[in-house]
Amino acid sequence: MQIDLKGRTALVTGSTQGIGAAIAAGLARAGARVAVNGRTPQRVEESVARLAREVPGADLVPVAADVTTEDGAREVADRLPDVDILVNNLGIFGATAPLEISDEEWRRYFEVNVLSAVRLTRLFLPGMTARGWGRVQYIASDSAVVTPAEMIHYGVSKTALLAVGRGFAKEAAGTGVTVNSVIAGPTHTAGVEDFVYELVDRDLPWDEAQRVFMREHRPQSLLQRLIEPEEIANMVVYLSSDQASATTGGALRVDGGYVDSILP
Repeated sequence: MQIDLKGRTALVTGSTQGIGAAIAAGLARAGARVAVNGRTPQRVEESVARLAREVPGADLVPVAADVTTEDGAREVADRLPDVDILVNNLGIFGATAPLEISDEEWRRYFEVNVLSAVRLTRLFLPGMTARGWGRVQYIASDSAVVTPAEMIHYGVSKTALLAVGRGFAKEAAGTGVTVNSVIAGPTHTAGVEDFVYELVDRDLPWDEAQRVFMREHRPQSLLQRLIEPEEIANMVVYLSSDQASATTGGALRVDGGYVDSILP
């Protein structure tokens, strides 16, 4: 399958590292003009430079803005009025005992993980529908379906994203714009290796260590290893393409079989 996104402009929020950076790289390889987003100019410029080395000839736009605020989201929309592909990747997570999660923390998770995506969709979806083509995606998590006891505020925010995606897909019905969520499973990102080695023998080579970790601490995974960010990006790139024109309103799993269900 040859995916060609030349002539398309993509915005990936929170794309200076991890899954977001892999998505930005994947879209750039497919020919899209990619806006790399983070909160600080230095971090964004460093990420753009790294991505330019990784994908020679990539058309990259640095966009430093805090999209969790109304002003930041509007700044991005003013700089990029004609976004064709919006990937709402930005998110926060952290472990907190359920009864210790404050109202303030609940609000913070909702603001960052949900409202930032809603706000950007509200800004960019009208332009997409007017042009008759567009792709909106939300990076969700297996935690949206299997609520983690140690961070239920995170799980609830990702569950909300699935509903947001389905709802906006209905708003875009019949316009040529598709709206989907991607359910990412346990993924190999920055800091995960340290976490794994806190739980398994530090003398083990990484490939073996992660398999021991998955077998002993994430036994429901059918993949039996952590997912690489590029594997999440592959699904996002496909959903961004013309080939995915009949896929909308969905929650597509890249979870390595982690969720024990035929449907999400």
